Amino acid sequence: MAWSDSFFWDGRSPTLEDQIRGPVESPNEMNISMDEVVERLSKVNGYQEMFQRVFPGAGITGDGIMKAIATYERTLVSGTAPFDRWVMGDEQAISESAKRGFEFFNNGAGCSECHTGWNFSDNKFYDIGLSSADEGRITVTGNAADKHAFKTPGLRNIQQRAPYMHDGSMKTLDEVIIHYIAGGTPRPSRSDKMIVRPMTPQQITDLRSFLESLTGEDQPVSLPILPY
Repeated sequence: MAWSDSFFWDGRSPTLEDQIRGPVESPNEMNISMDEVVERLSKVNGYQEMFQRVFPGAGITGDGIMKAIATYERTLVSGTAPFDRWVMGDEQAISESAKRGFEFFNNGAGCSECHTGWNFSDNKFYDIGLSSADEGRITVTGNAADKHAFKTPGLRNIQQRAPYMHDGSMKTLDEVIIHYIAGGTPRPSRSDKMIVRPMTPQQITDLRSFLESLTGEDQPVSLPILPY
């Protein structure tokens, strides 16, 4: 997330710090006000000492809490994937199917028109023709062209992130690929990048093999000793 410039599927938060407030205060998630979070943490001597050290003179505040969490989240980067080792010259790192899938990803399948860069996302918003009542980014911008538009997700570790799409409506990568083959629900806001793209069963298999090669090595994370 350190390389993103907007957050949530509809991009309604301009910073990672602002995004953090959403799940904390959402009735469907943590359902607690930031003021109450500050009040609770202020009762813990260890947190008082830590926040005073990091934010001298300010101590524990809502802004400080969001900055602290955002700073941690920016350290979460996917590990080296088989695809990366292949790009660096190890021809045995990925299968021949994955190599064909990468070629097709860039030339024929149309995926790289939106899934660009090392993280495979252009960080833009598109209506990809999902059958969903969620109107997406138009609720942020008011622009009719943004109706049903959602952010292009990065593809790193995509194999570990099912279910897929903003609403979790697809359980497998094959379902996702088949959706793009069909072109999605036609409507005025649907992206002109969404066209019917016939694929053979082998091409579907190759694309999936490439996507699976983007799963990096999990880095061990030690649980912290919480202050008291």
